[in-house]
Amino acid sequence: MAEEPGTAPGSGSRTVKECEDMIRRSLRTPMVRFLRENLEKAGCGVSENFFKAVNCDKSIAGGYVRGKGIMVCSNHMNIQDDVNQVIAHELIHAYDDCQAANLDWADCAHHACSEIRAGHLSGDCHYKRELLRGYIKLRGHEQVCSLSFIQDIMGSENSLKPGA
Repeated sequence: MAEEPGTAPGSGSRTVKECEDMIRRSLRTPMVRFLRENLEKAGCGVSENFFKAVNCDKSIAGGYVRGKGIMVCSNHMNIQDDVNQVIAHELIHAYDDCQAANLDWADCAHHACSEIRAGHLSGDCHYKRELLRGYIKLRGHEQVCSLSFIQDIMGSENSLKPGA
């Protein structure tokens, strides 16, 4: 990920500054407050500087990096709900990282398990959200959604590693 000043106005994405403001608003939503409170109870509290807005070279919404925090890709955010969803999804990864004694992000099975949890618990794979994405499959939409998250992350897993 490249941390750059921002994107061109009107490009269908947000500048880093706009995204930082959206992150601050996201931290006040019930879901994000709930997840942060539970991270705190688990002994892994996160401060506001745990969340960073950056421009991303790859086509990803954001990511969690152990020891660094949550990155939100400002150049792929359009509305507040996009940021809220990324923050919630990545906080679930942070919780998994905090709670799982032997979690190895390089192990595809571990990473896939966390992606499935984050997809379901954050609401990413909720039926209404899938409809808004244009997927109208009545049965099995959650499995397809979870699989798409796993395929996406396995294709771009190196983009979030420090130094990559």
